[in-house]
Amino acid sequence: MSKKTKNKDIKEEEIMSNENIIQDEVVEEVQDEISIEDQLKEALQLEKDKFLRLFAEFENYKKRTSKERIDLFKTASQDVMVSLLPILDDFDRAYSEISKTGEKDLLKGVELISNKLKVTLKSKGLAEIDVAQGEIFNADDHEAVTQIPAPTDDLKGKIIEVIEKGYTLGDKVIRFPKVVIGQ
Repeated sequence: MSKKTKNKDIKEEEIMSNENIIQDEVVEEVQDEISIEDQLKEALQLEKDKFLRLFAEFENYKKRTSKERIDLFKTASQDVMVSLLPILDDFDRAYSEISKTGEKDLLKGVELISNKLKVTLKSKGLAEIDVAQGEIFNADDHEAVTQIPAPTDDLKGKIIEVIEKGYTLGDKVIRFPKVVIGQ
């Protein structure tokens, strides 16, 4: 081989080597760009996940605090209602005693005041639990004060007399009706 051919071969080898190096660098740059792009996509996905979790936490916080606020208002009125129940009982006793005397004007006045109080409390969510004589006693719904011998066999295990009315505030029972049951 001549020197020219040798030089030419060497130059071709150098060119091919340089081309290989350049191709390798281009491939590495493309891989770097892809990996940077992938890294950015992963970072974006992580931030989206953080945001969604934070948003969900905040929504749960809002729901919990609004529920707590509603419960607070209910319990605040419950205390007032429970303290007014003896007054309702007193009005019922006064009405029954005055009706025995025959004083119609006094009876009418007590009835008007009693009705006004009951309507006001009913508008605030207070409701009377209806219990009738002869109903079957249920320990979940009634409070037994005492048991007496049943006057008839069909009143055994049933309510004979209602001593104190029961009341609910919304869906919650704030006082169970106190009853006498037959044995």
